[in-house]
Amino acid sequence: MPTPIRIDADNVPRLLRPGMTVFVEGSTAEPLPFAEALARAPEASAGVTYAGVLIPGINRFDYAGLHPEARAVAFFVGPAQRASFAAGRVRLLPLHYSAQYAWLETACPVDLALIQVAPPDAAGNCSLGAVADFAPAVLGKAGRIVAEVNARMPALPGAPSVPYGRLDYVVETDRPLIEVADEGGGADEIASIAENAAALIRDGDTVQIGIGRVQNTILSRLADRRDIGFHSGMITDVVMDLVRAGALTGARKTRDQGRIVTGAAVGTQALYDFLRGGGEGAGLVDIRPVSYTHAATVLAGIDDFVSINSALEVDLLGQVNCETIGGRQVSGVGGFVDFVRGARLSKGGRSIIAFGATASRGTVSRIVARLGEGAVVSSLRSDIDCVVTEHGVAALRDRSVDERAEALIEVAAPQFRDELQQAWREMRARM
Repeated sequence: MPTPIRIDADNVPRLLRPGMTVFVEGSTAEPLPFAEALARAPEASAGVTYAGVLIPGINRFDYAGLHPEARAVAFFVGPAQRASFAAGRVRLLPLHYSAQYAWLETACPVDLALIQVAPPDAAGNCSLGAVADFAPAVLGKAGRIVAEVNARMPALPGAPSVPYGRLDYVVETDRPLIEVADEGGGADEIASIAENAAALIRDGDTVQIGIGRVQNTILSRLADRRDIGFHSGMITDVVMDLVRAGALTGARKTRDQGRIVTGAAVGTQALYDFLRGGGEGAGLVDIRPVSYTHAATVLAGIDDFVSINSALEVDLLGQVNCETIGGRQVSGVGGFVDFVRGARLSKGGRSIIAFGATASRGTVSRIVARLGEGAVVSSLRSDIDCVVTEHGVAALRDRSVDERAEALIEVAAPQFRDELQQAWREMRARM
């Protein structure tokens, strides 16, 4: 197998040609030196389409904004992509994570892949390290691969790898990974939400969390549990804390027993040190692609699987919107539905949707009569299980439409309950 060519990051734009589709790895493995080099040579992106799963709040670079003739395929729209999306340069695909992986693997042409890996091991393989969610979907078919070989990327034994000789070009770096501090704790409202949600999680459950302060705070309340497991799209610093507290062992998992399974490490340097060889987590954590972490067949085999995610609003029918505010796209569906449905398939499984009952300093209810004009239904009413706010838990599984509405009104902010009751009476009369 040939040896890859060593280049500087500033040589990466020279590899681009109009008409190319370029995959860019996202999450905390985004190869930022390549993005910076592309920004210094914007003309190179004319006629180029960028594709990748870039996460709002983590990935802040707008590849479609590099040039007026650059384009991007995206699955989320965050603040960084807002202007390009408004200008029509971003093609938004509203797909679940499992379907995003399948699209990248089967339908997306990849002329060039920009990724980040750990240095080669003694066998000549480069670990994908702390992030392996989507890159495996394209590495087998990419025309050429340019890898940032970062000396600080932890090489986990439980992560996929790519042969060093499969890489066409390498840029050697020694820089910190993107850090994302835990957003646990905070307002009394979040503490109450976390307490209500944590009460639903038992010893031996296997937990999944989405990104956000509410989910991290819920996770932090589980230090007194025993033998909980973890299977998720992401791992945060709180997971490390639970391992050290003796709460998270995975000893009762019916699949991947004793293993922490995730697609990406999203945390601080302390978490990356925890995962690095010699760290406490190096032998415990399996970094796996989305084709495994989000697969329905895998999730169905995990008994007592509990998904914990958030939402922007839920209506009295149980429909969930986690993507738009006032009709404006602010995020994407991500793995939300994959995990909610996975929890339904799991023996003893359940899903938790946890969020504050109000927005805009208490002036807007996030439990609404019906999702408004421009809102999207991210998750169907038939999928929903438990909705949790600071005011309690609405258990919706196997309940009638009337029982669902009543339960949701009970966990809405008190100042909106009469209004919601009246709206439900009017809706019910028309059914």
